[in-house]
Amino acid sequence: METLNAAVARVDDFVWGPVMLVLLVGTGIYLTIRTGFLTWRNLPYAIKSTLSKEARTQNRGEGDVSPFSALTTALAATIGTGNIVGVATAMVSGGPGALVWMWISAAFGLTSKFSECMLAIKYRERNEKGEMSGGPMYTMKKALPNKKFGAVLGWLFALFAVIASFGIGNMTQGNSISSSIFETFGVPTWITGVVITVLALVIIVGGIKTISKVSSVVVPFMAIFYVVAGLIVIIMNIQNLPSGIAMIFKCAFSIKAVEGGVAGTIVASMMQAMRFGVARGVFSNEAGMGSAAITAAAATTDHHVRQGYINMTGTFWDTIVVCTITGLAIASSGVLGMTDASGAVVKGSALTIAAFSSVLGPVGSWLVTIGIALFAFSTILGWEYHGEKAWEYLFHTHKYNMIYRIIFSLVVYVGATQTLDLVWNFSDIANALMAIPNLICMLLLSGEIAKDIKEFQHTLKEERQK
Repeated sequence: METLNAAVARVDDFVWGPVMLVLLVGTGIYLTIRTGFLTWRNLPYAIKSTLSKEARTQNRGEGDVSPFSALTTALAATIGTGNIVGVATAMVSGGPGALVWMWISAAFGLTSKFSECMLAIKYRERNEKGEMSGGPMYTMKKALPNKKFGAVLGWLFALFAVIASFGIGNMTQGNSISSSIFETFGVPTWITGVVITVLALVIIVGGIKTISKVSSVVVPFMAIFYVVAGLIVIIMNIQNLPSGIAMIFKCAFSIKAVEGGVAGTIVASMMQAMRFGVARGVFSNEAGMGSAAITAAAATTDHHVRQGYINMTGTFWDTIVVCTITGLAIASSGVLGMTDASGAVVKGSALTIAAFSSVLGPVGSWLVTIGIALFAFSTILGWEYHGEKAWEYLFHTHKYNMIYRIIFSLVVYVGATQTLDLVWNFSDIANALMAIPNLICMLLLSGEIAKDIKEFQHTLKEERQK
């Protein structure tokens, strides 16, 4: 078992290595240039659309849920423990400069997210129940010129999405919730496991309408709750903020290893900052993975480009807002590089808890723990929908969806009560393998993406003149 674990861990390190990260960010850069930087130029329009009253209605076009609900369900799956634990890990492993590389990867990830979501809406279809079904697998099957190649790519994407949904979208999240609640409040993991399994079952059995209703309340609440708590920490440590920000940029672009200062005992170079910043950024916002596109396909919209813009803001909210709050809270509180009683460098959730506790005392650890629990639980809900639609695609029918919902809910308990390194690494690999067919598809359809976004620009101009 140990050798199998080690072998899977090695494969995991390889698939999430430099080649994968270059592919993900490189595709984002290529698509951003090909679309004439319109995703950047129209980001204010996209944010304004997301926050508009109309985004909460189903007045324009057809679909299962409102544009805002489709975004929050996708955000439920992306705003997760990566925003709290992942940022802290990146800043320890890659130094504080990792935060800048997170921002850079997110800037190009905007176009990847826009492209995959826009295509998913364009090529979605209705199932026998009258519900929308879409995502990269449908885009691959219907849009790629070589139908056989498209069908194979779509099948592979759906298979990897189902595997990833049980691991990255389920077990790892259940484990994060139960272990953080046990560490902070001393609640046995099996109790937490039963509670979150029952809650998940009640919500998930109701399907996309129930999941989106819960997500559209929980996601904005948890994000605002965490951002406000983080801002309090940053404001209370405001005197350290300028030196913290200076250190972040210095470490991001320094060829030589930098040590000392805000980073304490951490030694980091630009290459480390780039590697860990990009990896954690991509892992957190899932741009290029294709998962958010499955949820985007359920949105009520009159134009695929319009909803593409709304869903694209997921990367902005996830990385530019939530990850930045964590990063600045850590950088300004002076906890980066500190060691624990055994002399090991503090990292992961313990580092974020130390940053929040530096100002808020014990309340800080409660807030981070509640944040982890909310973020992780919402990820379970969002990923269930991703996995269910991929499952439906594999079986060519919605008839077995309820079986998937029940199995998925019960597996939450396994994740909450067991630490399964093998499952974690395996699902991590599946997550990376989802991205490969999706990136190939977007690159092959880049001409179509550029044409559609440029055509929609005329519609935007007309709307602005009204």
